[in-house]
Amino acid sequence: MDVDQPVASCSVLTTSVVLQTLPKIDENNSMDNKHPKERVVELLDLLEGHVETLRKDAAQLEEDRDQLLATLDTVRHADLLNQLDENDVDDVSRYADRIMNRCQTVEVRVLTQRDQMQEEALSQINHLIDGLVMDLRNDHEAAKQRCISYVNACSSIMVDGVMDKKFESALLGCTLDDQKRVKKRLQGLLSYFGRLRVQMFD
Repeated sequence: MDVDQPVASCSVLTTSVVLQTLPKIDENNSMDNKHPKERVVELLDLLEGHVETLRKDAAQLEEDRDQLLATLDTVRHADLLNQLDENDVDDVSRYADRIMNRCQTVEVRVLTQRDQMQEEALSQINHLIDGLVMDLRNDHEAAKQRCISYVNACSSIMVDGVMDKKFESALLGCTLDDQKRVKKRLQGLLSYFGRLRVQMFD
């Protein structure tokens, strides 16, 4: 299956621009010969477009925050720290913790409407990915191969290896928004595996 995302537009509207371009409701406009319902529907169409832009911007902020946290975690566990003396390690760790705590004060959530079956499918997906992350500590290579099989289940283009049919079946039960988020999350994990491998062989 393929849940590839379309290329995002380069001109992402900021919140301030959105507010400036919101349609104005003029109920006394005698120059507009359209039926009142048609005028209201046109306004709602414009507002719907702004809402979707807002959701996309918020989702991007949510992703940026997660990437920042993942990068901070990578820095905190970098092999480079082994070259520092104990006092320097403490200083760097406190600095990283302070940045991480600051980042965690930012909360961005984009809610997705789901029915019961979609909730259960997403729960199954999260359980599988959480298990993958836990297995990373025990067997790095096996966890990486499983991650690749999950990524292959999200796309029509095989990265390498095989596709996990159980994961694909659960993913098909998720909403389209959840499918896109899962694919991004797995791609981020795969990049993390790549960085770990570089550190291991430095």
